[in-house]
Amino acid sequence: MSEEILKALMQLFGLLTKQDGGVGSNETEYVRMFLKQQLSSDAVEEYFALFLKHSAKAKSDDSDGEEEGGKVKLTSMKDSVRILGICKKINKQLNREQKIVVLVRLYELISMDMKFTEQRMAIINTVADVFKIPKNEVSAVENFILHNDPVKLDHQDFMLVNDQEQSGTQNKHIQTSGLSGSIIILRIKSADLYFMRYTGDQEIFLNGLVINKTRIYLFPKGSFIRVPKGKPVYYTDVAGHFLTDSAANKISYEVNNVLFRFKNGAVGLRNINIAEEQGRLIGIMGASGAGKTTLLNVLSGIEAPTEGEVLINGFNLHTEKDQIEGVIGLIPQDDLLIEELTVFENLYYNAKLCFKDKKEEEINSLVDDTLQSLGLYERRHLKVGSPLNKMISGGQRKRLNIALELIREPGILFVDEPTSGLSSRDSENVMNLLRELALKGKLIYVVIHQPSSDIYKMFDKMYILDTGGYPVYYGNPGESLIYFKQLDAQINSDQGECPTCGNLNPELIFNIIDASVIDEYGNYTNKRKVSPEEWHDHFKQENPIPEIKRVETQPPKSLNIPSWFNQFKIYTLRDFFSKISNKQYIILNLLEAPFLGFILAYLIRYIADPTSNIYIFRENENIPPYIFMGIVVALFFGLIVSAEEIFKDAKILKRESFLKLSRSSYLASKILLLFTISAIQMVLFVFVGNYILGIQNMYFEFWLALFSISAFANILGLILSASFNSIVTIYILIPLVMIPQMVLGGAMFTFDKLNKDFTSVDKVPAIAEFMPSRYVYEGLIVHQYKHNNFKRNSFEIEMQESHADYKNVHYIPELRQIIDQTSVHIMDEKPRDDRQFVNNVRLLFNELSKEMRRVPEIEFNFIDQLNPENYSVSVANKAHEYVNALSAHYRAMFSRANTLKDQFITLNMNQDPDRFNQIKDDHYNESISSIVRREFERNKILRQDNELVQMADPIYQMPEPDYFWSFRTHFFAPMKHFGGRFYETLWFNVAMVWVLTILLYIVLYFDLLKRGIDYFGSIKLRKK
Repeated sequence: MSEEILKALMQLFGLLTKQDGGVGSNETEYVRMFLKQQLSSDAVEEYFALFLKHSAKAKSDDSDGEEEGGKVKLTSMKDSVRILGICKKINKQLNREQKIVVLVRLYELISMDMKFTEQRMAIINTVADVFKIPKNEVSAVENFILHNDPVKLDHQDFMLVNDQEQSGTQNKHIQTSGLSGSIIILRIKSADLYFMRYTGDQEIFLNGLVINKTRIYLFPKGSFIRVPKGKPVYYTDVAGHFLTDSAANKISYEVNNVLFRFKNGAVGLRNINIAEEQGRLIGIMGASGAGKTTLLNVLSGIEAPTEGEVLINGFNLHTEKDQIEGVIGLIPQDDLLIEELTVFENLYYNAKLCFKDKKEEEINSLVDDTLQSLGLYERRHLKVGSPLNKMISGGQRKRLNIALELIREPGILFVDEPTSGLSSRDSENVMNLLRELALKGKLIYVVIHQPSSDIYKMFDKMYILDTGGYPVYYGNPGESLIYFKQLDAQINSDQGECPTCGNLNPELIFNIIDASVIDEYGNYTNKRKVSPEEWHDHFKQENPIPEIKRVETQPPKSLNIPSWFNQFKIYTLRDFFSKISNKQYIILNLLEAPFLGFILAYLIRYIADPTSNIYIFRENENIPPYIFMGIVVALFFGLIVSAEEIFKDAKILKRESFLKLSRSSYLASKILLLFTISAIQMVLFVFVGNYILGIQNMYFEFWLALFSISAFANILGLILSASFNSIVTIYILIPLVMIPQMVLGGAMFTFDKLNKDFTSVDKVPAIAEFMPSRYVYEGLIVHQYKHNNFKRNSFEIEMQESHADYKNVHYIPELRQIIDQTSVHIMDEKPRDDRQFVNNVRLLFNELSKEMRRVPEIEFNFIDQLNPENYSVSVANKAHEYVNALSAHYRAMFSRANTLKDQFITLNMNQDPDRFNQIKDDHYNESISSIVRREFERNKILRQDNELVQMADPIYQMPEPDYFWSFRTHFFAPMKHFGGRFYETLWFNVAMVWVLTILLYIVLYFDLLKRGIDYFGSIKLRKK
């Protein structure tokens, strides 16, 4: 209270008491006691003198109590002017609550000598009028002061606490046994204040201090009244009778013998028993590491207890979640806000996800009303911003976090340290909001750390944990310090709060709990005076769990979740607007792809002729590296844009898990936006890069291939984002997932030159079948060679020519050599079980069987004799004859193909040789040709086990599937087989990339990587 206001009050007190005979002794004593409560002893006399000065009658007063015409004259004109002036002067300096307190104190003052005269009442009415206090509240205060009779107090703003039964009156009533007289409590609704007085003759206590029955006491939050025999009357009991919404849904919340063990086997919570109903605000306190957040997670259903159960209206929270869907809300300590969206948009999209049946106008109105009630309406169009780049204050962020849950009003709300990092004023505002929610019929649990006295008293009950998860107190906050002081045998153990200022310091509780033993030298040791186990034993004896009536009805649900498609739409719009509001994000994502494409293409735009400045696509040896680097860029972009997406939403998703929203709709919205970004990036990259390098007529194919692998990287990035709890870890893992794609992509190393432990010369290594980089690189290289404008018309002819050439030049000579070796072996009468001989015969069997299928027109009727037991010189001669026939067949094939090729070239050269050469220069690339034909491969044919493998011209080698569903082939195959049909390599490979992408989506949807990490982590912890 300011000095100016206190001086004004002394003047009001003086002017009031000077009327009708002047100030009485009781009134004088009252003023002195009032000042002692407000001031130090030194300042009391100064203000008391001011009171005496204004309470003394002046000779000039024109109203001195004389009668005029048989009536007492009213207050003097001079005093009336003074009173009016004083009231107007302080009116704008007093808030609503202070004005009510002033009015009550004026009534209390004149009640000391019971001088309720017309003059005095006129002054009080003048004060009430200037203060704009409603007439009904002035009347209620007057009745509160004057009357003890329940008939006179028959109004809904009064409460009687006595040992009588409810008499059917409108006033509230609490029955307590053995109480003489009544405790009368007045509620002033407009100021949310409560006053009390006692009419009996017993010794009762308010917050540990004896009540004077002649006095009126303010009954603030956290207060409690101790009566001789009955149980204490708590502020929350009183407020609950007045304020709890009678129409609120009934809730019973029971925690029975809960024990919780961490994955490493350590006990986090022990013997947790709680029973609460709707309309309560429950605090959870404890030292660091005592298990506060763990308890909150178990109570809210995030973690399942190792033993025991949590019941809501009889339904098990952890095993019957479908029955309590939408009942629980969670507000974690950290922000749940989307920083790029405005205050309004954060709340708007949250509301859209909660209420499917509300129209747009209803949603907007609901959001505006909620923001108005939280004092955020004026900030609704501001971006939320990050904690380091604040657009709104910390208190406003906290209130907006609460608004996300408040807008749907769950029946049970769990809040983790809502005042952390806030100023004392913001903290009180946030806690007042939670208090109001509780009074509306919600059950709210709050983990609180170092609360002020005022905040501590707001709670209905406090649950205190000690180190190791031991509960040590469960009851009224105001009595908590008394409880521990009595157990510690301290002096003044019956006083919980300061008798002068009324503050209660919660830190004193933990000073008692954590007090250490002092050694003989007076130094504190590391040993506690009372162990957690001992405090817990006291708790079990002194803190009985309250009994509540279990509610049998369905728990109240506040959700009306939209359909899958509408959820997808809301998520997409929310994410889209959050992204486009970040200008840097948009600009960088749009410009970096074409910029990298320009740098890469410009640097590798190689001109082979040092004397010329004319660029020729055919001669550029950097085209294959460009294709490979394009794949690396697509992978990198795909991973970067998605690596943080789910990680940054983790806390929001944790809260939204209580809404039972569709995970697939959320993921689909993320994927749609990421795919859109990647598609645009690849369009820009391909357009710039291909244009500069002169890659013609391949824009769509290049874009589709690079977009496909970027989409794969998007899903992979989402998996990393969802599986790890550190953004640093995610970015460290990006090289780990990219390097295998680079090594096994087929560009840096040929597969047959890799470690023999996992490679083969006839097919792509099995591990590479899971590398989309390999599919895209192979597909683009093959497509660029096979379908460019120069090759596409002659490719089939060249394939026949290459096939026949390989057979005659490499394959058939190799067969003849092996046949000769087997003949010599038989003629020398060497053992038939010789390994080399057996392998050679088996090779002949395998290869000639294949040729029989390849060339069915040549008869082959000695296949059964191609085995080590029946092999003879005659069989070898027949094999020679068959091979010679094959040679003739392939020579004829080569001749036909070569003739057609020559005719094709001659025709084009004769028509327009310059155009023919220009097409070759513009569309054909010699470097790609050398790669797909393996021109520099020394071994054109290799023997692997009992088969001959073609190493030359893989681009002209058609796959020969072993089974109907076979799809594995050699690298750079011109076609791919699956399901009995052949497909173009590029389209098949792109399809395979999308198959791998779908498999990754399944991993993402079911969170398989995270579950696997958690599973193996738990095994490791258990072993320790």
